[in-house]
Amino acid sequence: MRADPDNLAEPASDADLPEDGDFSDMLSEMRIVLPGAQMLTAFLIILPFNGGFRHIVQSEKYVFLATFFFALSSLILLSAPAVQHRMMRPLQDRERFKHFATQQIVAGSFALGIALVLGTNLVISEVFGLTIGLVAAGVIGLLLLVVWWLLPLWLKRNTPI
Repeated sequence: MRADPDNLAEPASDADLPEDGDFSDMLSEMRIVLPGAQMLTAFLIILPFNGGFRHIVQSEKYVFLATFFFALSSLILLSAPAVQHRMMRPLQDRERFKHFATQQIVAGSFALGIALVLGTNLVISEVFGLTIGLVAAGVIGLLLLVVWWLLPLWLKRNTPI
């Protein structure tokens, strides 16, 4: 429900401010990326309790540890802006907050990308062997690099203003 401009008794919410298009976009983007980080982290949390986990080699346990660390880091970084926004209400410097939140989202996405690559290596290595696992992880890493990072930079550079 939007505040009626003629009715001053109901103040506008943060989302009603016209200059917050970027802020709404940022929140929508987090709603898409965050569930992926949550699902991966949840899967990794239960994995060691699976009976077969004891039988993986030590090097795969290190890959699991790194994957888990990056998945948790992504979850923390991607959810941080929402928690910070709630704690800092009302925001005094919206532009500074949006800039810092964007940096956290990018860092969280980077951590999620690493977790996805390592998770790919972990799963494929277990099923098909180390060599195929490394190749699959490399393919996923390349796909992430191109689609998440290079393509947006190229589009930004080659889009007329």
